[in-house]
Amino acid sequence: MNRREFTKLGRAFLIASALSPVALSASPAFAEETIKVGILHSLSGTMAISETTLKDVMLMLIEEQNKKGGLLGKKLEAVVVDPASNWPLFAEKARDLLAKDKVAAVFGCWTSVSRKSVLPVFEELNGLLFYPVQYEGEESSKNVFYTGAAPNQQAIPAVDYLMSEDGGAVKRWVLAGTDYVYPRTTNKILEAYLKAKGVAADDIMINYTPFGHSDWQTIVSDIKKFGSAGKKTAVVSTINGDANVPFYKELGNQGVKAEDIPVVAFSVGEEELAGLDTAPLVGHLAAWNYFQSVDAPINAEFIKAWKTFIKNDKRVTNDPMEAHFIGFNMWVEAVKKAGTTDPDAVGDAIIGVSVPNLSGGTSTMMPNHHITKPVLIGEIQADGQFQTVWQTSGTVVGDEWSDYLEGSKDLISDWRKPLSCGNFNVATGKCGGQGS
Repeated sequence: MNRREFTKLGRAFLIASALSPVALSASPAFAEETIKVGILHSLSGTMAISETTLKDVMLMLIEEQNKKGGLLGKKLEAVVVDPASNWPLFAEKARDLLAKDKVAAVFGCWTSVSRKSVLPVFEELNGLLFYPVQYEGEESSKNVFYTGAAPNQQAIPAVDYLMSEDGGAVKRWVLAGTDYVYPRTTNKILEAYLKAKGVAADDIMINYTPFGHSDWQTIVSDIKKFGSAGKKTAVVSTINGDANVPFYKELGNQGVKAEDIPVVAFSVGEEELAGLDTAPLVGHLAAWNYFQSVDAPINAEFIKAWKTFIKNDKRVTNDPMEAHFIGFNMWVEAVKKAGTTDPDAVGDAIIGVSVPNLSGGTSTMMPNHHITKPVLIGEIQADGQFQTVWQTSGTVVGDEWSDYLEGSKDLISDWRKPLSCGNFNVATGKCGGQGS
């Protein structure tokens, strides 16, 4: 059986699970008076610009669930920690949440380096992590639920759009990222994808900068020079955190306009734009699975609830917030279904769970611990919002292992019994281990 056939099986399972009633006997919940939920997001340091909002939305979701009566007859209790954009500290805080605070699940991390830091802790202590941010793929763990986009749900559709006539028929590519695992692996996938599409190596420029990088004058000048070769050029940005502020400011300073060299970003949403003068950025793009501007009743209700909770009409919503909305509700439904917060029982119960997303559809947890999501490309507006210029007709199943990397194209993940494997090789018929 090849990988495509396995994918078809996964989709068939999705349909069957949606149609078939599930009868599970409830087992006793934990004995504590409350069910503790861990929140593991940077509230200080370079990533606080992005992560603080995710802490806030988790507090809102927990409060709303408690107003509905809690879970399994108990109130939920948030346990908030600050790993301070310090990657080893993420692991330390994760261990405290699982071993000392005895949380039932953790919602957290932003960067892939923080996720990689905590992954061994969750696997050792058998904890559950709901990870809400787009990432590079090439991973599937029994203990992690990836509610952000995989590359085929963000990066590759963005490139396809820019290659199209509607997207400007781009021929030259600048892959600009922060120097860590997510940008490097994503760009490795994109470079292979572009070359497979016939793009010459000389038409691909790759650049990395450290976290918090602030001096963009030379790099933006190099981008302008690269884009002056007579071929339509675009920047694919995996720049993360507060480095985006001086990057976009320098684009404006040097007169880099969207009609000349468009930038499509994978880590810039409404929250990041809130700190920028967006006037010179109008027309640049971002690829996500949700925008605040999505016209759907459920989104209007979510935005209203958010502004009421945060007591600030100017606060925005964004894609990773929606991922936490989806992931939290999936966890709640899985706990109800299992009748317990036991991580193994919840892990089994959550596969096939479907909940509303904020675009007016539903998202489903697949056997590879990735979810189905629509893909949207938005254009930056003067008010800091995005106008959707392209979107998929339905949802896309997240692909944990890239079809474009030699060591990955034969791998699949399926955490259902009896396979229970994160990196099963369909060519050899063998599981490579945990899969992370």
